Amino acid sequence: MTFSLNAKIIEPNNKENIDNAIILLHGYGGDGQDISMLALGWKRFLKNTVFLCPDAKEHCVVNPAGYQWFDLSNEDPKYILEESKKAEIILLKFIGEVKKEYNLKNSEIILSGFSQGCMMSINLGLISSENYNCIVGFSGKIIDKIDLEKRKISNTKMLLMHGDADEIVPPSSLLEAKDFLIRNNVEVKTNMIKNCSHHIPVEASSLALNYIKNNLLL
Repeated sequence: MTFSLNAKIIEPNNKENIDNAIILLHGYGGDGQDISMLALGWKRFLKNTVFLCPDAKEHCVVNPAGYQWFDLSNEDPKYILEESKKAEIILLKFIGEVKKEYNLKNSEIILSGFSQGCMMSINLGLISSENYNCIVGFSGKIIDKIDLEKRKISNTKMLLMHGDADEIVPPSSLLEAKDFLIRNNVEVKTNMIKNCSHHIPVEASSLALNYIKNNLLL
C-alpha cells in the first residue's frame, strides 16, 4: 500500500506476525529518518511491532531540508491552533491507512513523538473516537488547553518526559500537561530528566521502551 505520508517503515523479520504498530512523529525541522533512531533501539525488544516514521506534509520554514507538522513562523496562538488541526486531519488519515494495511485496531497502536510530534500525539490521543494503546511523548506540551478540553472524547493513557534544562520547550510544560491530564481523567505518568536539554537521552528512551512493553502485555 502507498501511504499518504512518506514514511520510514521498519517491519519485523516475519511480516506475518505483526501484532501492533508504533507511529513515531518527528519534531519541528526533523523528519522520519531522525525519529526512526528510536525504533532501531527498540525493535529487538518488540519483535512483533511495525514502526512507522512519517515525514510531515510541509517543509519546515526555518529548515527546508526538514519538515513541520504545523507552522511556527506566525506566533499567533489562534493561527498555530488552526494549523495543528490541519495536521491532525492529515495524521488521522495516515493512521487509518496503517490500521487497514496491518489489520490493526486503535488499541494495538502506540503514538509517540518528540517536541512538535509529542504535541500532535497528545492531541490525537484525546480527540480520536477510540483510545490508542498508549502515548509516549518527549519534550512537548499541550498546544491549547481550552480547545483540547472542549474536543476531548477519549482517554488514552500517557507517559510524558522532558529535560529539566530544555531551552526550546520550557520544562514547566510537563507540569502543566500533567495537571491538565489529571483534571481531565487521563492516566498519565511523567518523568523530568535531569541535566537534559531539548533531545531524547538514552534514559528517556529506556523508560519509554519499558512503558510500551508493559502496556502491550495488558
